[in-house]
Amino acid sequence: MPNTKSAEKALRQGKRRRVRNIRKMKAIKDVLKGLDRALIAKNKAEAISLFPKAQQALDKSAKSNIITKNTAARKKSRLAARLKKLS
Repeated sequence: MPNTKSAEKALRQGKRRRVRNIRKMKAIKDVLKGLDRALIAKNKAEAISLFPKAQQALDKSAKSNIITKNTAARKKSRLAARLKKLS
């Protein structure tokens, strides 16, 4: 329970940010799952079309500190390797 007005405000801000971050993470996971499904199904055309969207989602989330820069780079690298292996 917050004791001061500033602590109350910080609590409100934290709740709003948490909802926003969860929404963004859900969007990232949805894009990555779609690409993963295409890679598992060996659907090359769909995977190639989804790869830029996945990269964009990861870059945007790293830019806004939803995930760290290195995590985004690692995920993009692993996806690119899987896509290359499919080709």
